[in-house]
Amino acid sequence: MKAIPIGKELYGMVIDLDKCTGCGACAVACCAENNIAYRDDETDKLRASTWMKIYRLSNQQPFPKTRVAYLPRPCMHCQNHTPCVSVCPVNATKIDEKGVVSQIYPRCIGCRYCVAACPYHVRYFHWWDPVYPAGLENYLNPDVSVAMRGVVHKCTFCNHRYQRAKDRAFMEDRRDLQEGEYVTACAEACPSKAITFGNLQDPNSAVAKLRQSPQAFRLLEKLGSEPKVYYLTSQDWIRRQGDNYLEGEALKKAAAAHK
Repeated sequence: MKAIPIGKELYGMVIDLDKCTGCGACAVACCAENNIAYRDDETDKLRASTWMKIYRLSNQQPFPKTRVAYLPRPCMHCQNHTPCVSVCPVNATKIDEKGVVSQIYPRCIGCRYCVAACPYHVRYFHWWDPVYPAGLENYLNPDVSVAMRGVVHKCTFCNHRYQRAKDRAFMEDRRDLQEGEYVTACAEACPSKAITFGNLQDPNSAVAKLRQSPQAFRLLEKLGSEPKVYYLTSQDWIRRQGDNYLEGEALKKAAAAHK
């Protein structure tokens, strides 16, 4: 896969797990913003499509030492040898100059190689025609294509919002976006402000400063895919679960195999 040159824009996200309450507002906002279809039975979570999935973590300690945390998981938008992009035979998914991994529905042939290759399980295959409750079709976002049956879909960092912000900047005779002009729906909806989104290449942006925190980590960072979604936590047990931590000799063997 040809490397994508990094320019002035490289968008990413920082999620503070110590602030996240697991309310699900980010997941609801994501579904509404991106026209994600419903299932007839939404209680069947194995068949539900949720671009922003919230995992419940526990320290596995008995009461009163029990601690619970929530980990929202969007697409990681991997920057280095992006697994899904590397295996797609028809270029239905690609990573652009600003670091967003897109999904092009008309090109997708439904082979699901990208689903198998993604180590974060962020991609969903549409086995059924999209279903919406009566009347909800009137509220679909006109800026977002509805995924048809037989294609893979996933989080796009609300790329349509970027296009809208760039159009506005163009009308104002500007080429560069200011911080806060392009924000994902999940970050905007989070009531506890646990999600920060912005340009990682801007050293003055909030997201660039947060990712430099000693509390920052990335999921499965040992794979070397360089995800652009960072997490913050002061709890070591959360970091160990989120990074699939390996103890002792197993960690040494994994490091040796990676070299």
